[in-house]
Amino acid sequence: MPHSPEDKKRALNRIKRIQGQCESIQRSLEAGVDCAPVLMQMAAVRGAMNGLMAEVLESYIKEEFSGKLTSVSGSEDEIGELVKLVRAYFK
Repeated sequence: MPHSPEDKKRALNRIKRIQGQCESIQRSLEAGVDCAPVLMQMAAVRGAMNGLMAEVLESYIKEEFSGKLTSVSGSEDEIGELVKLVRAYFK
């Protein structure tokens, strides 16, 4: 979990935006809007959730493993590579 105040605020703002997007999808479904715009909104929610998941996972990786890999030279670079891989996966 993001522990710094800035990271926590950023994550909470993201989830609030995702909630708003989901509420918009609900309203669209209730109103009987055509499928294409609803599917576009759903894809946007999926992208936003993937971004949030990548952010939280990045925070976890850095927090959990940066202190444990101090004996290995270049461990920060390896953690950076892992974070890049995770972010690429969620795109």
